[in-house]
Amino acid sequence: MFKGTNASAGIGIGKAAIIKENELVIRPEKVIDGAAEVERFKGALAETIAQTETLAADLATRVGEKEAEIMQGHLMLLNDPMLTNEIESAITGDNVCSEFAIETVCTMYADMFASMDDELMQQRATDMRDIKVRLQQVLQGVKPVDIAALPEGSVIVAKDLTPSMTAGINPANVAGIVTEMGGRTSHSAILARALEIPAVVAVPGILGQVEDGAEMIVDGSEGVVLSAPSEEEKAEYTAKRDQFLKEKKELEQYIGKPTVTRDGVEIELVANIGNPDDVEKVLQYDGEGVGLFRTEFLFMDRTAMPTEEEQFEAYKKVAIALNGRPVIIRTLDIGGDKEIPYMGLQKDENPFLGYRAIRFCLDRKDDVYRPQLRALLRASAFGQIKIMIPMVTCIEEIREAKALIEEIKKELDEKGIAYNKEIKVGIMVETAAASLMADVFAKEVDFFSIGTNDLTQYTMSVDRGNEKVSYLYSTFNPAVLRSIRNIIKCGREAGIMVGMCGEAASDPMMIPLLLAFGLNEFSMSSSAILKARKMITGYSEAELQAVADKAMSFVSAKEIENFMRDFINQ
Repeated sequence: MFKGTNASAGIGIGKAAIIKENELVIRPEKVIDGAAEVERFKGALAETIAQTETLAADLATRVGEKEAEIMQGHLMLLNDPMLTNEIESAITGDNVCSEFAIETVCTMYADMFASMDDELMQQRATDMRDIKVRLQQVLQGVKPVDIAALPEGSVIVAKDLTPSMTAGINPANVAGIVTEMGGRTSHSAILARALEIPAVVAVPGILGQVEDGAEMIVDGSEGVVLSAPSEEEKAEYTAKRDQFLKEKKELEQYIGKPTVTRDGVEIELVANIGNPDDVEKVLQYDGEGVGLFRTEFLFMDRTAMPTEEEQFEAYKKVAIALNGRPVIIRTLDIGGDKEIPYMGLQKDENPFLGYRAIRFCLDRKDDVYRPQLRALLRASAFGQIKIMIPMVTCIEEIREAKALIEEIKKELDEKGIAYNKEIKVGIMVETAAASLMADVFAKEVDFFSIGTNDLTQYTMSVDRGNEKVSYLYSTFNPAVLRSIRNIIKCGREAGIMVGMCGEAASDPMMIPLLLAFGLNEFSMSSSAILKARKMITGYSEAELQAVADKAMSFVSAKEIENFMRDFINQ
């Protein structure tokens, strides 16, 4: 049995298909005619772009526009003049072949992205390495591995799957995916979930321990992989697979049903999204709106800041698609941990405690914040948009942001531009300071949304990316739970909506506690909505009070987790 990271839920049973790319030999071959070599590079670039456009179009048709954006990101890199000009300069300046120039420039960018703290930017490193190899393959006439041709019942086993390889998968033939590298946020994992293929990633050394054609079982829900399973294990996992598929089918009955507890408490069940096309999934899973639209994704993977008009169109698209359902849009949350070259940000020594989010936006009002707020206000004429301010720590920040919004409203009034004059403005409660001052903030804003990922990190003083202290990172820690309960209490006493957009909102062991605390709104990934609705409609909020009281009597995260696990499994 092998253990890894559960990247895509489900049980896959099939035969191992070992995937290994052909090794490319890249040497610093000297060239005499630099101009001719640049033309050779341009030919390979054009062919790679054409291949990528085909992959993106195929993904959009088979899977969805959202998933196709992964390959669109590759197209943006391939069409980036900064990248291509550097490669051409390396060819002519160093008199080296295209393959070596690509190796040098792309590796430099990939290493830069990989060194960043932000997971999204680290993923750019994988994308950069992917396009590097694809360009080199075209130049050397090497055909890439044809994953689309795998036979039915294949379990892909690879060191890593590049986005372009994953995009070519035929889900009818692939029973599972296992890789030695990667994480839940990698593009190959995202595509595996979109294709609904069970996947386990970060399984050390599995390539050297599995033979091609060996029988395999992939448990993408638990992060477990079995090679050459016994008859008993095959029977056990076949039953698990049938149960998983049955439960998945049963969840469809919750589409169109209201999210109401057994004792009549109405709950708002909404989704987290990163771009306008994600709304398709929200509607597919019957989300009641959007609880978090992360706008920073509009600013990434590009060489210049999005204009006010571009932002307006993106926000408007979401508002119209949701047709009156609420959409909470978080203003820009970037800082020293996210490298956006055109922003001119200096790298912070400690980015999570530095120049980011509201601090950055209030300092860059004219060129960054004002255009975004204007775009949000203009888009509010087309739906129920709410503005959320992230990373707030003191009352002056929210007052300054609100004052700026009022200024922009007056400007729009003078020009006769429509907007929702009653637009709600709230804050993301994700710092210890905001939690301790929740009673004060509740009188200043229209809603709270609890960001449990950062709230846990800041409350526990734990870098969640540091494996040596990760054991302390738990939302079930009594200190974090007390903080969450206090935030909800302060919001409810002030008569404002309190939601949650962190990962805890979809945790089955956390949902009963949040209901008992009085949380109004749960925001999560679209695919988790129906499962959460099934849970919520099965509970009575009043009956959960005793469960929450008992849970809060424990003094350690482990005790609370064990108690809640026993409760939901009974």
